[in-house]
Amino acid sequence: MQRYILQRVLASIPVLFVVVVIIFGLLHIAGGDPAAIIAGKDAPQWQIEAIRHELGLDRPLYAQLGLYLKNLIKGDLGKSINSKIPVIHLIKQRLVPTLSLAVMVELLTLPIAIPLGVIAAWKANTWIDRSIMVFASLGFSVPVFFLGFILIWVFALQLSWFPAAGYVPPTEDVGRYLHRLVLPGLSTAILFWAFLTRMTRATMIEVLREDYIRTARSKGLGERSVLVRHALKNAALPIATVVGWGIAELLAGLVVTEQVFAVPGVGRLIVDSIVRRDYPVIQGAMILVSLVQVFMNLVVDLSYALFDPRIKY
Repeated sequence: MQRYILQRVLASIPVLFVVVVIIFGLLHIAGGDPAAIIAGKDAPQWQIEAIRHELGLDRPLYAQLGLYLKNLIKGDLGKSINSKIPVIHLIKQRLVPTLSLAVMVELLTLPIAIPLGVIAAWKANTWIDRSIMVFASLGFSVPVFFLGFILIWVFALQLSWFPAAGYVPPTEDVGRYLHRLVLPGLSTAILFWAFLTRMTRATMIEVLREDYIRTARSKGLGERSVLVRHALKNAALPIATVVGWGIAELLAGLVVTEQVFAVPGVGRLIVDSIVRRDYPVIQGAMILVSLVQVFMNLVVDLSYALFDPRIKY
């Protein structure tokens, strides 16, 4: 196990290197001059050139990349071009809201989506299955921003159960912190309900056709035991993959939700940085997302051994 983990970690290094190079190259190819944005619309050319020299943007691209990689190895993601604040500090400020929202989404998704998928597979081709699939199809089709506005209109404006928008740090008030996460978490969780329910149903239907399921039923085992202990456990590998992928995607995929509900997370930081051509912040945030993706893939791979004893590392 330890050797496998070490091999995976070492194999991730060239992957991250390629990701950093691609992100660095795309941002510079995309166009836009941060120096001109900082100097202002009517700034003279000499002032723009002075800012470019100060930021190192007048150097060759390979020299900028080499310097960036050197600082990255030291843990230095640079400073924001606009605010002059270290990028790592900006990300830390936005990380807690995004992680909190991601955890809330998973807490609202897993206890509902997986049982619905199991029930749909158990009652395949019945009205129960069709009803669940209609719900899943609607949840997968409705845009997150539209769903967010509907939830705000119903639960915030009409019923006044939740605030319409905003975020409260957990250090300030835990109750209000959790209360304000419910609506944005629910708006994103419905999309994940639909996706995870469909995946669970498809996997469970395949497993329920296996011979060992018929054998378990012929031995007189209860339907709950057959579904949970035998079928769901053997269908857990693709489900675990989807869950791990969802956690990784939530870190950068909550942009719309954070915008609608005014949550100051990593997604909004990336969008604001793109608008302002703040290259260091964009690069730092995207590298963080890549790290989370690699880490979650490793966690999912290791979790396979828990669900299937035949898998050895």
